[in-house]
Formats: sequence, structure tokens, C-alpha cells
Amino acid sequence: MTLPYTGGCTCGAIRYSIVGEPAAMNLCQCRTCQRESGTGHGAHLTFAGAEVTLTGTATLWETRGVDGTRKRRGFCPTCGAPVFIALPDMPQIFIASAASLDDPSRYRPEVVYWTRSGHGWDTLDPALTRFDRLPPELTPTGEDA
Repeated sequence: MTLPYTGGCTCGAIRYSIVGEPAAMNLCQCRTCQRESGTGHGAHLTFAGAEVTLTGTATLWETRGVDGTRKRRGFCPTCGAPVFIALPDMPQIFIASAASLDDPSRYRPEVVYWTRSGHGWDTLDPALTRFDRLPPELTPTGEDA
């Protein structure tokens, strides 16, 4: 059995433990992830149907993707660190911020989304699979979002 993925915010007020393996580990260059991370991309681990234990109370900020998907970004109200993304319409999905992991070496990006919003100064591994947007199979409507 693999060790759980554990992590939380910078000050420790929010903690999580995830039993299961990520369905995907990605980088996202959309403008929302850029703004949330303060750099050219966000780094995420997406879990589907994993056992998630979350302690502490996150402040939630709800956004909508271009395809209409509701995303609740959870961050610490004390230190401001982004910790997770929850999808109310897909409650089996839990997305952890790679920077919030206790052991960030477990994160190994596989794919880059939203490269059309990327910047030349944000150099990423050229060997990673890249998509201009989200591929249709990852959107609730099945359309390019």
C-alpha cells in the first residue's frame, strides 16, 4: 500500500490526507492558476474517488471554467496559501496544490493545460504533453473548454 499524500497550508491551520493515487499530475497555464500561484502556472494533483480527510476551515472562492464547471478554490484564511480545488458538480474529484504537499518530491507533472495562456518566460519541461486548452475528455460537456 502506498503512503497517503499529506499536506496543508503554510501555517498548518488546514491539513489533508489523501489515500489513493492521483489520476493526473498537471501544470496549468490558465490565467486563474497564474494569478493564484503568483507565477506562470499552477501545479496540481487530481484525485478521483480517493479517500480525503480535510481538517481546518478553508476560505472558498468559487469560479467557473469557460465550460461552466464550478470550481471552489480552498485557501487558508490566515496565511493565504492555496491548498485545494473542489468541484461541486463532481464531488468525487479533489485537486491538491503540489506546493501544499508535505513531500513535494512525490509530484511529477505529466501534462500541461492551457498553453495558449502561457508566457515565454515560464519555461516548462518540453517533453511534457501539451494542450492549448483542456482536452474535451476532461470537460463535463465533452467540448473543448
